[in-house]
Amino acid sequence: MACLRPLLLLCVAIMLAACASSPSSTLGELPRTPQASTQQLLEKADQSDPEQAVQLRLAAADQSIQQGNHAQARSILEKVQLDTLKPAQQIFALTLLAEIALADGKPEQAEQALQHPAFERLGELPVAQQVRSQLARAEALEATGKPLAAARERVFTAPLLSGEQARTNHEAIWKLISALPEQQLQGAADDDLAGWQSLALSLKRAGTVAQQQRAIDDWIAQNPQHPAAEQLPEPLQKLRELADQPLNNIALLLPMDGQLASVARALRDGFLAAHLHAQQSGQALRIELYDSTRMTSIDDFYRQAQAAGVQLVVGPLEKDLVRQLAERDQLPITTLALNYSDAGQSTPPQLFQFGLAAEDEAREVARRAWADGHRRAIALAPRGDWGGRILDAFRQSWEEAGGTLVAAEPLAEPVQLANQIADLLQLRNSESRGGRVSSTTDASTSNQPTRRQDVDFLFLAATPQQAQQVRPTLIFQYAGDLPVYATSHLHAASHDRTQYLDLEGIRFAETPWLLNDQLPLRQEVEQKWPQAGGSLGRLYAMGADAYLLAPRLNQLLALPDTQLDGLSGTLSLNPQQRIERHLPWAEFRDGEVQRLDNMQ
Repeated sequence: MACLRPLLLLCVAIMLAACASSPSSTLGELPRTPQASTQQLLEKADQSDPEQAVQLRLAAADQSIQQGNHAQARSILEKVQLDTLKPAQQIFALTLLAEIALADGKPEQAEQALQHPAFERLGELPVAQQVRSQLARAEALEATGKPLAAARERVFTAPLLSGEQARTNHEAIWKLISALPEQQLQGAADDDLAGWQSLALSLKRAGTVAQQQRAIDDWIAQNPQHPAAEQLPEPLQKLRELADQPLNNIALLLPMDGQLASVARALRDGFLAAHLHAQQSGQALRIELYDSTRMTSIDDFYRQAQAAGVQLVVGPLEKDLVRQLAERDQLPITTLALNYSDAGQSTPPQLFQFGLAAEDEAREVARRAWADGHRRAIALAPRGDWGGRILDAFRQSWEEAGGTLVAAEPLAEPVQLANQIADLLQLRNSESRGGRVSSTTDASTSNQPTRRQDVDFLFLAATPQQAQQVRPTLIFQYAGDLPVYATSHLHAASHDRTQYLDLEGIRFAETPWLLNDQLPLRQEVEQKWPQAGGSLGRLYAMGADAYLLAPRLNQLLALPDTQLDGLSGTLSLNPQQRIERHLPWAEFRDGEVQRLDNMQ
């Protein structure tokens, strides 16, 4: 034994050395779940050795995040020196920092934190930490505009999940994949991701709801072991159910008396005209009219509609009634309201909202002006809530694109408009400079005022009468070269050449209905209601589009990027279940309305 003792000691030393350099020792340990308050953890950290103090502070920061106190968590992490930590602790701390950044609306910072080299060893950590870090990365990728990468991350994470977390991730994968353009739905090396892509691609290439239902069945038959075949995403389940429950009974709920009666009649007539037009191709659908001004309560109406077998309600039109519906947790019947609830108001899942939102047109102006190469804007919009909403929508969309809103003013009365535009374009500064130059020279000068040169265009929201004053005023104020982009509200659709000449050169967004008098449905409607060729035509178009949308709401839910070519615009569904419109463009030219090319 005495002879063997040196050999045994050597073996023990080798084993200890191996342990010291083993992956587990270089990886480090994650903080343990604390059995103390955040304050107690921090106090203990102040009294502990550096290694234990780090673990306690990380645990305290995690606890702060779980309690929603992100400011405190950030403050705690600032005291932790990241570069001194082992990989496990670095991963933990960086994941916390990413979660804080996401909560603060800074996904770029979150994505950067999750790219640290330490994450190369994420797979060596417990499953719970892998899931937490990977889901944070998926959220950051989605928020930074990388939906395919976010979907890939979630597909990779899916086998590690169970229960509600697995279900939520499953639905999130479909939401990401289904919103991708066709060119990004091919070529994945991962079988599961490729399966998700092929499912979305087959649905996009199927035009009608019936074709999409067949596409789902065919895909399941070809991919029976895929996670989406074993558990079809909820929007696709609803899409399949439409085959078993075809839409054949609609309630049209509108106010046929009162201030909104004329609007309601145009909507009703457009809706029924579209219905009669569809019946020519053999489509059978029962429509029952309900007068919202005669009902005792919205609950009584729904009870009556349910008793009559109604499957979809189109309406109401009154904003107060739409607000009432939005306040509820559930609705007894799927409803396509013809107005909007308050912005930011949470709504029940059965409520969809559609209208001629001026905000859609303001966003359309921002898109068009940016595409035309403009970057700096000034704006004129009416005073009050309506003008404020238009201006806010334009500003948000314009600044998100990267543009600058240099100045904005509420639209003044005609007698004040000249001074207002002069102020916006800083013409008085130019006049005063010209005056000073003239006073210091003997020679006569031709210094006429010039507009500021740091503005590319004017955004205008105005009535036809207000807008008629703007272009002549710009010319009078030496700014006739300033492009003007406007919403449709300045277009009276009156074919008044004198009025149109005053609007010369102004570009505006408009409904397809009013830009194409050869549309078959418009021609049919105008024969019975000639006023449909004027500004009321927008309401007839909206009514017809409500009919177009009625059987396709679940289709829009299942495929978020689906667009329908309507008569009030190209229609799509946003995450708040509001229908958004993209409009074509026109320009007043030589006393007429000339449609512009979409790419011009």
